[in-house]
Amino acid sequence: MRATIDDHVRLLLAWNSAINLTAIRDPAAIAIRHVVDSLTGLRVLREMRVTRILDLGSGAGFPGLPLVVALPWARALLVESVGKKARFLETVVAATGLGDLVRVEAARAEDLARRGGVPRGSAVVARAVAPLADLIELALPLVGSGGRLIAWKGASALDEGPTGEIASARRALDAISPGGGMSVEAAIPKDAGESVRDLRDHYLVVVTRGPGPIADHWPRDPAVRRRHPW
Repeated sequence: MRATIDDHVRLLLAWNSAINLTAIRDPAAIAIRHVVDSLTGLRVLREMRVTRILDLGSGAGFPGLPLVVALPWARALLVESVGKKARFLETVVAATGLGDLVRVEAARAEDLARRGGVPRGSAVVARAVAPLADLIELALPLVGSGGRLIAWKGASALDEGPTGEIASARRALDAISPGGGMSVEAAIPKDAGESVRDLRDHYLVVVTRGPGPIADHWPRDPAVRRRHPW
């Protein structure tokens, strides 16, 4: 596991100057703020007994690649609409020998939701991708009944006010998948050591799809979402 993650980080550093995959350049900082942050989702995925992960807006491969390496019984689909980032992900998958576990899809989530034959994830994971309401709209059509979205969020995104992300997310969930649920939990324990202090204001938002079908018009086109936000 460690060697595979190390190879991923080395490739990230080698490619970063060319296609700007991350603003973080220091390997030690990448280890905490990308790798360890991604792995904070392991507990939720293990509790769910996830066998398939769909990483939405995978970018540099976080959180999907560290998670699938740590869950050897799982398979992952890394979804990245930016072509050069998708090519980076394909390079990492080939170089680390993960081809039997990981597939890369250069596509938008809107297109995946409407395309037949696309594997459905039992969990969609998304880190630093979009506002929570948009993630709910994009992700829930990609999972079956009872499937979940796990979104990585900072404390600033969890304002409980009427115009905050949480309120907008609840409106989206009620409209798209009635009967679904949402919970928020700290990414790391309160007594975690100083080495992970940068993650103390990080949270996991777990959104569960309701039991009924989701209408075919979800998710909306990006232009429509911009004109009519939640």
